[in-house]
Amino acid sequence: MRTAMGVWRWRRNPLRRPTDLFEAWVAFAALVCVLVVAPAIGWVAGLQVDGTLQQAAHEQRQERHLVPAVVLRPAPEPAAATGAGASASASADTSAQRTAPHRTQIVASWTAPDGSSHQGTVPAAEEPPRPGERFRIWTDARGRLVGQPLDPSAAVFHAGMAGLAAAICVATLVETVRRLVVRRLMHRRYIRLDRAWAAAGPDWGRAGAGS
Repeated sequence: MRTAMGVWRWRRNPLRRPTDLFEAWVAFAALVCVLVVAPAIGWVAGLQVDGTLQQAAHEQRQERHLVPAVVLRPAPEPAAATGAGASASASADTSAQRTAPHRTQIVASWTAPDGSSHQGTVPAAEEPPRPGERFRIWTDARGRLVGQPLDPSAAVFHAGMAGLAAAICVATLVETVRRLVVRRLMHRRYIRLDRAWAAAGPDWGRAGAGS
């Protein structure tokens, strides 16, 4: 709002100072940057991030494979603590289970895309898991467990957020510079006013002063 109000200093006025006109041009330049430059930079940044993320998503889809796995048995539970610390550990585990959901670990076997067989501990796809059930997991070409590939729609969302953040940062930077310039102009105006008052002050109120 202050940026838009600064443009009104272009109005013709006998009391308008050169710094007022300069402030109006600064406000106009800031307004153009906020309305045009910042969105353009955000758009370009979003496109670049989207291109990078889409390329990463494509590479992940090429390198990661969804392979079938078979439940063998539930994974063994960690060894319980003994002695005085056992009850405290048990109560802590109970309270943690109340606040956070626990996903059962199972031992499963799967065949990698290269034909090699693997066996390991993975989270259960369903509760409760039953031996012999089939589910699918993500692995690389050698059968090592990996995360799910980046979804293209998620890449678009992250790119849009990055572009929006870039536009907001540019707009904030422009407004900060404008405020600093206006503050500097106000400081110079006060200095000139003090000098003028110091020159006219001794003769203020005297008859015939300035004649």
